[in-house]
Order: sequence, then C-alpha cells, then structure tokens
Amino acid sequence: KVNSKIIRTESSHEDFVQLVRELDHYLAIIDGDEHDFYHQYNQIENLDHVVLLVIDGNTVSCGAFKELNKDTVEMKRMWTRPEYRGKGCASTVLGELEGWAREEGYTHSMLETGRRMQDAVKLYLQNGYAETENYGQYIGIENSICFKKTLVK
Repeated sequence: KVNSKIIRTESSHEDFVQLVRELDHYLAIIDGDEHDFYHQYNQIENLDHVVLLVIDGNTVSCGAFKELNKDTVEMKRMWTRPEYRGKGCASTVLGELEGWAREEGYTHSMLETGRRMQDAVKLYLQNGYAETENYGQYIGIENSICFKKTLVK
C-alpha cells in the first residue's frame, strides 16, 4: 500500500521551495523567451496557503493559492514530479487547495497556464474548470489560457 499524506503549510517550507525550483527549471524550457514575463508573477514569498503531497516519504506534488479578491483565489505553482504524473497527484493537491479555499470562505477559483502545457489544461478541465477570459497581467498574452471554477460546497 502506498503511504501518502497531505501537508498544509506556507511558502517557506523547504520541500515547496525545492519543488518550485524544479517547476521554474521546467517552465524556463517550455516558455523560452517568454519565461521572464511569467516568472515575475510567480514569486513565492508570502504564500500562506501551500499544499504538499508526500508519498512514501517523498514530497512529489505541490500547489498554492493566493487571494485575487474577497470571493476568488488564484491557484499557483502547481507541480508534480514527472515520475509521479498520471497517478492523480495533481488532482489530489488541487482538491485540497479548493477545499481549503472553501473553508476560508472563497467561492471561486481562477488560474492561468500556458497553452503549450497540454497536461495542465487537461488536468483543469477534468477537475471542473472552464476556460475564461484572460485576467490581470494575462490579458492580451497569447500563450496564456485562463480557467475559472465555482467552489460549491
């Protein structure tokens, strides 16, 4: 049996910092010349809502959210190590983040991902997100695709 646990923490947790390093390395390759634009919006200081998934003692997946407005959170920094993909890890993390956001009184979740990130697009669609107009800094950015979900109890 797989031994897994979910940890709620914040952005200074060393395992989160390490996973985000891996994510940023991956995104630098995927985004190429656009990486610097996105990177400026992906700093992790002061994220108070971070979820880590630990399997057999290894932290394998992470995500976070921050407040966009009094009703809406933005999901950020979702990452699953490649060898753990396709096993439901990201959906587990996303579900935990959504539940935490609901507990805090939020009713909507939004997020942005890159159009080249087909696994991420598939993940969000499978978890009930619908494509929405680009928001905030992503307005007019061709590679960005934004999603929204109502967080119902």
